[in-house]
Amino acid sequence: MRITVTVDGTTYSDEVEPRMLLVQYLRERLGKVGTVVGCDTSNCGACTVHLDGHSVKSCSVLAVQADGCEVTTIEGLARDGQLHPVQRAFHDNHALQCGFCTPGMIMQSIDLLAENSDPDEQAVREGIEGNLCRCTGYQNIVRAVRDAAHEMRPGAGPEAERFSDAEMGTQAGVRRS
Repeated sequence: MRITVTVDGTTYSDEVEPRMLLVQYLRERLGKVGTVVGCDTSNCGACTVHLDGHSVKSCSVLAVQADGCEVTTIEGLARDGQLHPVQRAFHDNHALQCGFCTPGMIMQSIDLLAENSDPDEQAVREGIEGNLCRCTGYQNIVRAVRDAAHEMRPGAGPEAERFSDAEMGTQAGVRRS
């Protein structure tokens, strides 16, 4: 089946098997290896990407379901050589250990912040609960998300202005899984 999908700003048109998962398409066909496969059961969230502006676990979406959609992967977040505010906050707060869950955790956090621009600790924990980290106690992850929220608030400065609403995950469309 032929699909046309825009991934990280580039449009691709490819023949895919009807059963091919979006995560397989991204990794195997497009080389977007930042989208990782952690469990193949949609439990861990490591494969989280944005589909039409909202986070989805790409191991639970068929590539054909993304036909005509926009997909943003972890590789598509930085702009003009500058990390996305959530990426920067994860780095600055040491919100990782092995780093395997980090791409999915960042993508989910961006979606969370699009829905709640000022989450308290409990809201962050609930917002990322579908993404598992096997190394950390989540403390630095929560801190990073809250720091990014502060940086991304309107009027927070020019860095927050560099990222449009679409890049923050506020487009209408598929909801998080």
